[in-house]
Amino acid sequence: MASETNSIEVPADVEKFLCDRLLDPEHPISERFRALFSLRNLRGPGPRRALVRAIRDSSNLLAHEAAFALGQMQDVETISALEDVLNDLSLHPIVRHEAAEALGAIGLDSVIPLLSKSFASDPAPEVRETCELAISRIKEQKKVKNGDETSYVEPSPFLSVDPARPSSDYSSVDELRDILLNEQESMYERYAALFALRNHGGDTAISAIIASLGAGSALLRHEVAYVLGQLQNNSAIDALSDILENVDEHPMVRHEAAEALGSIADGRSVELLKQFAVDPEPIVSQSCEVALSMLEFERTGKSFEFLFLQTPQVQ
Repeated sequence: MASETNSIEVPADVEKFLCDRLLDPEHPISERFRALFSLRNLRGPGPRRALVRAIRDSSNLLAHEAAFALGQMQDVETISALEDVLNDLSLHPIVRHEAAEALGAIGLDSVIPLLSKSFASDPAPEVRETCELAISRIKEQKKVKNGDETSYVEPSPFLSVDPARPSSDYSSVDELRDILLNEQESMYERYAALFALRNHGGDTAISAIIASLGAGSALLRHEVAYVLGQLQNNSAIDALSDILENVDEHPMVRHEAAEALGSIADGRSVELLKQFAVDPEPIVSQSCEVALSMLEFERTGKSFEFLFLQTPQVQ
């Protein structure tokens, strides 16, 4: 779990600058994301308070990213705030989904009753499915902590706290593909197959991942797009472009497709990001804006983050 102090020391005025920039709605969304990406590398009450306040920001994109950051930081002090967000039906499902996922990433048994309640009765299917995933992840992590060697999986090569442990029950890409594409399988098993395919890599595995963009679950489709962004494989460009261009697709899926295209960053991807930076759905337009800003920093050889502090994620 996260410690009480900053894992990397920064001057107090730098920390204050980052917190103020994150929470100032007068600044462009890309600048606020720069601050967010810097703060997620820090620990302590200042960054924690700023990120907790940000999960109720008027920008649903920023709010959901702040919740994601808190989950990656695995800070137990944020559980109460995340629970409040999950319970608040007035908030956008993308934010509440991310709060549920963060609770699963933190991984304490004490949150299972609330996750179970939301799984049983939440009006948003993406939130219900996330609660199902989070409960399964917490139980799986408990097996590992209790010394169940059959549950051991190598740490993620992507340094991320994933919402499911990559499956180790299936030996071949074909078996993993079958699980991922099976609409009758539990969401957790399909996620586990997805992350196993991601870690496997290779053309056949990536083809299976792309095929799952046709899944019935918007939650799964959004995670598939996220994984394709991690892999940065050009073979996914056509499928991701189709998603971004589909105005009838769930905004959380289009948002992840935009970010993935920004990660791949070929000419067509950049042109699409420019086109949809004025999309009427703010979650999509802001995603494109942030992706384009990140690309501009990369072109100039600069870090998008105000503080380029790469720290390993706690598993």
